[in-house]
Amino acid sequence: MGFKFSLWAILLFVYYQSSAAFDPLDPFGNITIKWDVISWTPDGYVALVTMNNFQMYRHIMNPGWTLGWNWAKKEVIWSMVGAQTTEQGDCSKFKGGNAPHCCKRDPVVVDLLPGVPYNQQIANCCKGGVVSSWGQDPSAAVSAFQVSVGLAGTSNKTVKLPKNFTLLAPGPGYTCGPATIVPSTVYWTPDRRRKTQALMTWNVTCTYSQFLVSRHPSCCVSFSSFYNETITPCPACSCGCHNKDKCIKSGSKRATSVGINTPRKDNEPLLQCTHHMCPIRVHWHVKLNYKDYWRVKMAVTNFNYRLNYTQWTLVAQHPNLNNVTQVFSFDYKPLVPYQSINDTGMFYGMKFYNDLLMEAGPFGNVQSEVLMQKDKNTFTFKQGWAFPRKVYFNGEECMLPPPEAYPSLPSHAKTKSVMISAMAASMFWLIHIFIC
Repeated sequence: MGFKFSLWAILLFVYYQSSAAFDPLDPFGNITIKWDVISWTPDGYVALVTMNNFQMYRHIMNPGWTLGWNWAKKEVIWSMVGAQTTEQGDCSKFKGGNAPHCCKRDPVVVDLLPGVPYNQQIANCCKGGVVSSWGQDPSAAVSAFQVSVGLAGTSNKTVKLPKNFTLLAPGPGYTCGPATIVPSTVYWTPDRRRKTQALMTWNVTCTYSQFLVSRHPSCCVSFSSFYNETITPCPACSCGCHNKDKCIKSGSKRATSVGINTPRKDNEPLLQCTHHMCPIRVHWHVKLNYKDYWRVKMAVTNFNYRLNYTQWTLVAQHPNLNNVTQVFSFDYKPLVPYQSINDTGMFYGMKFYNDLLMEAGPFGNVQSEVLMQKDKNTFTFKQGWAFPRKVYFNGEECMLPPPEAYPSLPSHAKTKSVMISAMAASMFWLIHIFIC
């Protein structure tokens, strides 16, 4: 009986871990790290390491990625181009002035910053570890560096693959599988008249799980509508109230003090005091109803004084996103992970206009409107149909209010004055985005 219970516990744990890393809105999303051995050296090899972010809406923001692994033998890193290890380690056994770049058994690598000398750069390097999502900009969803490995195998049969890969991007959340040998990468010459290929290639696949980051969400959603004067706020303590004692009240002198926006090395947030205590709130307002169209206004508010969000993304799931007519002041891209279902869309800021969400304060919000064409067979304002089924910010799923709290259609018994006041509520909902 004890053995059966232990077996079931193990199976449940494995199932939970595998399902936690599965994102139904981006089922094929992952970060793939490819090692291409491009030449052999007297005591090892030179490899081109390429990190491709195949996630549609989860990017790597500042301060960037950190990649680690364990060597299988006693390898050292002689040199690197486009990246560097954070520590050299003990290289005392190497005599003379030619010490390796890193002698640690478990090196940790970070990207170089922009502006380094050209002789330290290769293609797709030196962005401070910032990598775009595949859905936003595939050309910027890649990072690369070159590494020269010594005291290693010098042929396909003697090379031992690194193991125990870890990826911080920039914090925890990613789990990396073992390195797997795959068919060698093929390269075209610049004139595309000749193909060459890597001497050996292996891949490492890393998947993301929100549960590994925190047991609490990092964002929440509030609702309002033109047909109901009630504003449905984020649920209380949506993101946990563990920071309640350290928060800053809106309008206090501390909120404008010098250094309030300086990040900390541990990335601990400094939040504005709210009842939900989330760094990010998304507000969805059903604004207008036309004969053949309806209009929604979205606002994203940052309550964290220590962090701004570059290249932010907002993902919403709603059945009417299959017929978007126009999006104002945000860029938009439909996400169709399942060919037969088109109910998910990604919104993100326009470059150099609103792709930066500032820290908490008067400029810490971005907003847009979406015009959608009605489907006469499905459109309704009843039972909360007009509100999204899922909302993600920067790849993190946000907490929605409970269904019973959604703004509801007024009953026929209500007076005309109540309807007028509900219409008025849609005019001042913007005020709400600056309060709890």
